[in-house]
Amino acid sequence: MADGVATGLRYPWTTPPKGDDAIEVAPGVLWMRLPLPMKLDHVNVYALDDGDSWTVIDTGFSSNTTKRIWSMLMNGPMAGKPVARVIVTHHHPDHVGLAGWFQAEFDAELTTTRTAWLFSRMLSLDVQATPTPETLAFWRSAGMDADTFEKRTAERPFNFGDVVEAMPLGFTRIQQGDTIEMGGRTWDIHIGNGHSPEHATFWSRDDNLVISGDQILPSISPNIGVYATEPMADPIGEWLEACERLKELARDDQLVLGGHKLPFTGLPTRMRQLIDNHHGALARLLDFIDTPKSATECFAPLFKRSIGEAEYGLALVEAVAHLSHLYQDGKATRTRRDDGAWVYQRKG
Repeated sequence: MADGVATGLRYPWTTPPKGDDAIEVAPGVLWMRLPLPMKLDHVNVYALDDGDSWTVIDTGFSSNTTKRIWSMLMNGPMAGKPVARVIVTHHHPDHVGLAGWFQAEFDAELTTTRTAWLFSRMLSLDVQATPTPETLAFWRSAGMDADTFEKRTAERPFNFGDVVEAMPLGFTRIQQGDTIEMGGRTWDIHIGNGHSPEHATFWSRDDNLVISGDQILPSISPNIGVYATEPMADPIGEWLEACERLKELARDDQLVLGGHKLPFTGLPTRMRQLIDNHHGALARLLDFIDTPKSATECFAPLFKRSIGEAEYGLALVEAVAHLSHLYQDGKATRTRRDDGAWVYQRKG
């Protein structure tokens, strides 16, 4: 969900690295950027100097282009030293896509949360030629319009395995309360939720660095969606809980290295914005459902902009998430419409 230009934040670098370039954002910490074939056209990745090797944070999609860029980075800014460890912040394919490649080709240790590894391994093995009956039923329940439903029914769905390298068996687990050594620093690990389950963030004890993945981003809020795999999940509730907890760690001087957009300082301001953004969205939505509405009928008040075909799927799952949160929080009712869609209405 876009929420405009963040005020009160400061961006030490206004131009990101391109191609095989890297920017040293702190001693021994390189910021690099990889391309993505979508509207959000990049993912930030980081390399931390461990002396005789590197720890890499997140990897980009699995593609020949991304592998070629990584090869140039390893032989260029990373000075030919081996990648001994890959840390994956969360299971989404732009972050985990080449973790298996680093394991298989470079014997790198994979370190991540248990949930991230389980989701990555399971989804990379689950390849579908057409949408499953459960997915079709979920789309109907969200009120997907007939033309879009018919088109998507006939198309090959997005498959995790199309852009994620095969995940070898085995990983090293990290969890809430752990510490980890990387880049000459000791980092506290704090787990977020909402955008993805058990999302790892890293908070340096030795200086002002925070590696936040997609849990904390400037200028955009990460997508928070409900899917057919767990249709009664409440990621909005989980997101708000995580934000309230992580905001207690925030200092104005911290340099936040996120999975997208630019590194920034001003974290207390950003945490307030992230929390307020979703409370505001829920309030607008509650006002809008004075009469019964399906998820796809709620795009306008929720996103405050037109939703095109490219954003439709992410908008749908995020609208479901917000409406279901209101329902599970006891602020709305829901009933089945004749076409199979759940429609939600404000109580009272």
